[in-house]
Amino acid sequence: MEWFTADQYWLSRLVFQRALAAVYLVAFLGAALQFRALIGERGMLPVPRYVERVPFRKAPSLFQLHYSDRFFALVAWTGCACALALLAGAGDLLPLWGGMLLWAVPWILYLSIVNVGQTWYGFGWESLLLEVGFLAVFLGNDETAPPVLVLLLLRWVLFRVEFGAGLIKMRGDACWRELTCLYFHHETQPMPGPLSRFFHHLPRPVHRMEVAANHFTQLVVPVLLFTPQPIATAAACLMIATQLWLVLSGNFAWLNWMTIVLAVSVVDFGGAGAPSQPVAGPPLWYEVVVIAVAALLLGLSYRPARNLFSRRQIMNFSFDPLHLVNTYGAFGSVNRVRQEVVIEGTADTRPRQDSEWREYEFKGKPGDVRRRPRQFAPYHLRLDWMMWFAGLSPAYARPWFGPLVERLLDGDRDTLRLLRHVPFPPDAPPAYIRARLYRYRYTTRRERRETGAFWERTYVREFLPPTRVDAPR
Repeated sequence: MEWFTADQYWLSRLVFQRALAAVYLVAFLGAALQFRALIGERGMLPVPRYVERVPFRKAPSLFQLHYSDRFFALVAWTGCACALALLAGAGDLLPLWGGMLLWAVPWILYLSIVNVGQTWYGFGWESLLLEVGFLAVFLGNDETAPPVLVLLLLRWVLFRVEFGAGLIKMRGDACWRELTCLYFHHETQPMPGPLSRFFHHLPRPVHRMEVAANHFTQLVVPVLLFTPQPIATAAACLMIATQLWLVLSGNFAWLNWMTIVLAVSVVDFGGAGAPSQPVAGPPLWYEVVVIAVAALLLGLSYRPARNLFSRRQIMNFSFDPLHLVNTYGAFGSVNRVRQEVVIEGTADTRPRQDSEWREYEFKGKPGDVRRRPRQFAPYHLRLDWMMWFAGLSPAYARPWFGPLVERLLDGDRDTLRLLRHVPFPPDAPPAYIRARLYRYRYTTRRERRETGAFWERTYVREFLPPTRVDAPR
């Protein structure tokens, strides 16, 4: 079938596949380095306890069949190895069927992790990586030109990511419609980056222009993805520029980078990267498989498409346990005030008025007011992100905050590795832990010059009273 493939997207596919492999690598690396404290056998939300109550059909995973920390580590590091191989181009060195199988391996492994990851893996970019990773299985390799149907499905994902985010903003917080959300967002976002304070202090007219440009990029430009070239390429490039702006202004794990990866698949490089000699057409079995998968995904798109135009639009939700077609969106509402939970410990066996309380420092979330935020994205600091949710409401922290405190009181080494600074050695943990809620705001330029601080914080209330190991929680 001449219509089945698109020769001009050879280079687009190559860049897309290498970039996707890099995102897979970051995702698996984060899982390998953080899982023991979060979902391991002795973690805050252990996988064995989860799979006991959730059946396989609702959460398909290799860990439904067997779980041990050693097996999880094997899965995560195998995912890293596959991602490295794909990043190096191994998929193009294999026969077409072999390349498809190689792309299927990280998808199956990461699906297994996400489906038992519980709260820690409840972010939209997990489903986005799985949905795009599934499509990558059928994108082919150097034996055939990229299939048109898969390229169109990738555009459909990108459309839902951007258009869904634009609609949730317009339907959600009034500040998006009033163009004022960025008066607050750079200060109150989950994990600020090194330049976030600079963005926050930009003049308010600039903030209003940012919001207006965001609405244009998310509500108008996505429609242009389905227009002829070079208009579709121009739309994709505009999305890439917008996402790079977001990369500079904050830490959103691999959400921005996945959006950029998707946009690259739209760019028409005019056949660059194609073999100098014409290749044979795709085999019949491959055409049948791609058409069948496209039909399946088109059918599964009904509910996500309906959700886009629903007054009760939900964001970052999977309608099927394989995460094949999902809904996306971000920041339907924006916080006006930043609140942070600060955890402290004391060695005193009985807390007194004059007890010395020492503060635990997290790697990414604000703590020490004199510490400049760092750039971590696309790496995802899962505990730091959930601590931001805890600052919004204790309800977000109810399942895991108590287990976190217990592990700090026990000096659990796996948990302590997730932190930047631990004021007590593992073999001499604190006698008591407490948590306090503070309001944080960026210092002004004058305050920064006078104090050297990036933040100013004000005590709000007690979040957790002094607690010891044997105290009921």
